[in-house]
Amino acid sequence: MPSLSAVIQLSAIETDRIIEMAWEDRTPFEAITMQFGLTEQQVIKLMRREMKLSSFKMWRQRVQGRSTKHQQLRGKDVDRFKCNLQRQVTLNKISKRK
Repeated sequence: MPSLSAVIQLSAIETDRIIEMAWEDRTPFEAITMQFGLTEQQVIKLMRREMKLSSFKMWRQRVQGRSTKHQQLRGKDVDRFKCNLQRQVTLNKISKRK
């Protein structure tokens, strides 16, 4: 498989949005694929490259086996990508609620 950088060039804003979507429990990998053209494996490579090792491990542990991260495994009652109470992520840092 070609490297992520060889496949697609992402701006800092696009990279930040992909990381935000990857952290969101309700956003399936298929939504990232549809919006940015990245496969699940490419998202994993991006997350590994952009995050500290401890953060990457925490994220992988969180998403592995999570049914809401895969469209086919989602229940019929999950019809949104993002919880309305979820914090906004900016420049890979979670901003505080005001």
